[in-house]
Amino acid sequence: MMLKMQALLLMALGLLLAGPAAHAHVSARTPPPQVISFFWENCHEKKDLVLLKGMTLEPDPIEYPGNVTISAELHVPVPLSSPQKVELIIEKKVANFWIKVPCMSHVRCIFEDICQLLDFIIPPGQPCPEPLHTYGLPCHCPLKAGTYSMPKTQFTLPNTDLPGLITSGAYRIWIFLSSRGKRLGCFRIFAALKGE
Repeated sequence: MMLKMQALLLMALGLLLAGPAAHAHVSARTPPPQVISFFWENCHEKKDLVLLKGMTLEPDPIEYPGNVTISAELHVPVPLSSPQKVELIIEKKVANFWIKVPCMSHVRCIFEDICQLLDFIIPPGQPCPEPLHTYGLPCHCPLKAGTYSMPKTQFTLPNTDLPGLITSGAYRIWIFLSSRGKRLGCFRIFAALKGE
């Protein structure tokens, strides 16, 4: 599940930094925006089963391209098995309103079964990749009930052209986890981008 969270967090950050599909790209001469603030929260701690108990993201501000260090702790009180649906909703603040950023063909916002996606990325029978293997974290479904922790781990944000839709401003990303129509968890990530 930590791979799921790790993948989702990186995907969410990637959507902020690489953006929903757009044909207009920021010129190579235009520096990409920096993440100048970041925080997260569970949507409904009393309602949802799966809860994010802690997460850090460093450095502050995040340099792009560059390295980012993530730590996370996830509480899963019930076993999770396929299908596990994940849906992302990305919004940008315009004036005092949150406007939904549309998903496009090559940027998916709904994954009907993240378990199948994990099996495609890491075929069953293969060992889990680092750092999951070192920390004893699973990378396939089903997932046993428990608390899963990933200590501070460094990842590299690649140097890519940014779509024209990604500009300075405040963004909000909703991550919903559900199975067979039952909502299991919801997390909100807030980030502010600032152009040079």
